[in-house]
Amino acid sequence: MGGTWPRMRREWSAYVFLAPGLIIFSVFTVAALLFAFYLTFHEWNAIQPYKPFVGLDNYKEMIHDKDYIASIVNTVYYTGGSVPLGMLVGLSLAVLLNLPIRFRGTFRTLYYLPVITPLVAASILWKWLYNSDYGLFDYYLLKAHLIDQPLLWLSAQNLAMPAVILMTVWMSAGFSMVVYLAGLQSIPEELYEAAKIDGAGPVARLRKITLPMLRPTTLFLLVIGIIGSFQVFTQIFIMTNGGPVDKTTTMVFFIYQAAFKFYEFGYASTLAFGLFVLLFVVTLIQLRLYRRADL
Repeated sequence: MGGTWPRMRREWSAYVFLAPGLIIFSVFTVAALLFAFYLTFHEWNAIQPYKPFVGLDNYKEMIHDKDYIASIVNTVYYTGGSVPLGMLVGLSLAVLLNLPIRFRGTFRTLYYLPVITPLVAASILWKWLYNSDYGLFDYYLLKAHLIDQPLLWLSAQNLAMPAVILMTVWMSAGFSMVVYLAGLQSIPEELYEAAKIDGAGPVARLRKITLPMLRPTTLFLLVIGIIGSFQVFTQIFIMTNGGPVDKTTTMVFFIYQAAFKFYEFGYASTLAFGLFVLLFVVTLIQLRLYRRADL
C-alpha cells in the first residue's frame, strides 16, 4: 500500500487522460443507475410534486401486472423467432460464402449491408413494404396468385409479430454471417481432409466437424442475440406502436409507455430492473448449459 500512492503520483498524467471518461461514466451511468434504483422505492410521477416512499409496492405491482406479463410473453415470442432464424440464415450464408466462389467479397458486403443500415430507416422501409395499399409484398403475392386479397401485415393480430421478426432476421443475419465466417476460417483444414479420407460427405463433415467447432461462436451469438432481442424497441415503436391490441408490446416498449405515456418513472425504473434481472438469469442459464455440455 505504501508504494501505491507514489506510483500514482508518478503516473498522474495517465489519470488526467482517464478522468474525462471516468467522470462521464460515473455521472451518466453509475449515478443514473443508482438514482433509478432509488426511484423504484417511490411513487415518482413526473407531473405531481408529491413523490411518496412506497417501499416494495412497485415490485409487488410488477409481479402481478398482467399487462407486463403479457409483454414478457411477447418478448419471448419475438426472441424465439428472431434469434434462431437470424443465426440459421447467418450460418447458411457463412457456409456458402466460405466456399471459393467468384465475387465472394462482393456477396459478403451485400449481405452485411442491412447490419449497418440505420434501424429507423430500415423500419420505415419495411413499414412501406408491408403496406396493404402499395406495399411490394402484397403486390407480388397478388401477382403470383398466392393470396386473394391484401394482407394486413402490421394490423392483423396473427401477422404483426411475425412481420417484425422477418424484418429483424433481415437485419441481423449479416452480423451472424460475419461472426460465423470468422469461426469457420479458424477451423483447421486438416480436420476436413482427414474426414474426406475416411469417406465423410459434406453433410457428415458439417455435423461432425463444422457445427461442434462452432459451438463457442454459436454461444456468443446466442447470448448477445437474446440480450439484444429482449431490448427491442425501435422496430416496435415505428412499425406497430405496440399494436394491434398490444400483440407486439414488448418489455422495453412497455417500460417506455410507463415512463413517457403515464409518467410513472418509479414504476418504469422497477420494470427496467426487472428486465435486467431476467436477462441476467437467462444469460447464466445459457452459460451453465454450455459448460455442462462441455463436460
